[in-house]
Amino acid sequence: MDKIVDFINVNRDRYVSELKDYLAIPSISALPQHAGDVRQCAEWTAAHMRGIGLNDVQVFETRGNPIVYGEWLGAEGAPTILFYGHYDVQPVDPVHLWTSPPFEATVRDGELYARGSADDKGQVFMHFKAIEAHMKQHGRLPVNMKVLIEGEEEVGSGNLDDFVREHRDRLKADVVVISDSPMFDRGVPSICYGLRGLAYFQIDVRGTKSDLHSGSFGGAVANPAFVLASILAQMKDKSGRIKIPGYYDDVVELREEERQEFAKLPFNERKYRQDLGAPKLHGEPGYTTLERIWARPTFEVNGLLSGFTGEGAKTVIPAVAMAKVSMRLVPNQDPKKVGDLFEDYLKKVAPKSVEVTLTRMHGGKPWMTAFDNPYVQAAGRAIERGFGQKPVFNREGGSIPVVSTFSDELGIPCVLFGVGLPDQNAHAPDEKLDLGNFHNGVIASAYLYDEISRG
Repeated sequence: MDKIVDFINVNRDRYVSELKDYLAIPSISALPQHAGDVRQCAEWTAAHMRGIGLNDVQVFETRGNPIVYGEWLGAEGAPTILFYGHYDVQPVDPVHLWTSPPFEATVRDGELYARGSADDKGQVFMHFKAIEAHMKQHGRLPVNMKVLIEGEEEVGSGNLDDFVREHRDRLKADVVVISDSPMFDRGVPSICYGLRGLAYFQIDVRGTKSDLHSGSFGGAVANPAFVLASILAQMKDKSGRIKIPGYYDDVVELREEERQEFAKLPFNERKYRQDLGAPKLHGEPGYTTLERIWARPTFEVNGLLSGFTGEGAKTVIPAVAMAKVSMRLVPNQDPKKVGDLFEDYLKKVAPKSVEVTLTRMHGGKPWMTAFDNPYVQAAGRAIERGFGQKPVFNREGGSIPVVSTFSDELGIPCVLFGVGLPDQNAHAPDEKLDLGNFHNGVIASAYLYDEISRG
């Protein structure tokens, strides 16, 4: 491995330059006007995969954005890794809050600022460079490698499940490796063994066929904005516990051993609150902050829209109001079952004076694996080789729906091998990737393939 590590260290600057080219493509999957950019990014990804030595690289069409696939299967008798990542990125609004343009990658104080730098192009590129290092130095990989990079992760991976089912034989592997998650903290490398799931909805409330003068009609009709606020207020009690009947029925409670391990982690609640700029932390009573964000389900309002919001005054009763809401789910909650419970409760609390429509958007199942999984242990050894210290083991509050897809459809374990940071601003202005983590991550990824090859 010495030659491979030396090669990686010598090429640090080249890696950053190439990654900047990748980040310059505004592959925003949520916005139709960027469909051409998304396709360009798929083609760029495919070309780079060919350039680092992968074979049978193809751009597969779907009903949405393309999926890029490539492989190297020259390690007879060795395990096979299926690496998954995504090349699509989040929208950049509000643009004025970016310090530098979101698609002009800029290095400041050892951080690479650009949309997609941490989520997920930078972490995908980390593996591209690890593969390249093995191929350049030895002409081969120590394991068989299959690489699947999609373009719809940020909008729910709507076509990925069908692709996995249709190409089950092509995707056969021993383990899935995913790098799309943060480390526990700066200077604290980690292996994530659990993710929350997601159920996402839009609530539309209509009161009248058009906006009305609040003087002429106020008191005669229900105000959709007020009704929606009332509906949302009935979803949680004052302590933060969710009031939807049956919501907690399937929740797997934390084991005492986990709570003890969480308590050992280097987490400063006061610093956490100060970094967030929150006057006070708030959440379900009886649980610590880490327990609440990793192992307890939530209900959150993600967006509200109604009435007049411009400068000055306009006295109207809005005809419509809309909210986007999400629920983060934990083992063993099912997104469909939770959605049914939510819809039933919504019908119960909504008044007859308005029309209420619920649209189910996207979601994903929660996921958790065991510490003693041999691939998880191999990942831990690789992280230690790359970062110079043993990783901690933690859960993550976010969701990666494809993890449960791979587990369910392919029946193989998953390893989350992320090098982002909690303050990476993944879906916000000034998204950034720590370049030290990136370079250590390239080395750790190269070691990962070697560790898995040894069984």
